[in-house]
Amino acid sequence: MRLDIEAFSLVSAVIEEGSFAKAAERLHRTQSSISYQVKKLEENLGVEVFDRSEYRARLTPAGQIILMEGKRLQKMVKHIQQLALRFQQGWEPTLEVVIDGALPLDPVMQALKAMADQGIPTRIQMKMEFLGGVQMRFEQDRADMMIVVDYKPAPFLKAQPLQVCTFVLVAARQHPLAGQQMLSRNQLLEHVELTIQDSSGSIPDALQFGGERVFYLSDFACKKNALLMALGFGWMPENLIARELASGELLELDYTGGTRHQFTPHLVQSQDTPLGKAGEMFRELILQGL
Repeated sequence: MRLDIEAFSLVSAVIEEGSFAKAAERLHRTQSSISYQVKKLEENLGVEVFDRSEYRARLTPAGQIILMEGKRLQKMVKHIQQLALRFQQGWEPTLEVVIDGALPLDPVMQALKAMADQGIPTRIQMKMEFLGGVQMRFEQDRADMMIVVDYKPAPFLKAQPLQVCTFVLVAARQHPLAGQQMLSRNQLLEHVELTIQDSSGSIPDALQFGGERVFYLSDFACKKNALLMALGFGWMPENLIARELASGELLELDYTGGTRHQFTPHLVQSQDTPLGKAGEMFRELILQGL
């Protein structure tokens, strides 16, 4: 079955004007050409669209549904044509970015909002991993970019530094370590250490103390809940616990080896694959906001 998409516009015009003659006048066409095109539509569908038993043009019950679906089809075709035009203009069909879950997401969401407001046609995929899992996912999926705390440099990778990220060693205010002064490493190791499981299994957490009592958690939301329950102590990105630090629910530990570590995240892309317009826009927005 071959559908004439234009015929649905003719059917709509006939109904709006009340007759084939008035529709022909509005569309600057002959009545016979419109009647022929509508008749061909009915033949192709095997259904009568118009009730011709009365003087004024009326749709059959089937015709009402067909016209409604036909209008939806026309909108879809127009959307596809617009997409094709924008892809011709350099917009890539998809943009995939892998992000380390330790990093602030507000700048990323603001960038996506700005892109959405411009009506870009590109489908965007954001994937979250941790530690070495970010680069592993980036390489396995051949993603366009990654925003990463730590990575293995390579000649084909181009990296741009972003705003420094601070990790704080904390425990709940009701935890035995809270309030103690000049804590040694051995004192810390007497308690459960909470850490994030590397989703690649290849890069050890540089901040992990390495004791025997370690609980590996899937993400920072889970780790934060465990900390608030006084299950253990651990490092957390400051941006994820600012409210809890301010309220005193979590306390920064007085560890002799230092309770704050700073990392410089990077926006990394492969130099082998040039970014499309959406990728370039996302990169510029992130560099402005992070």
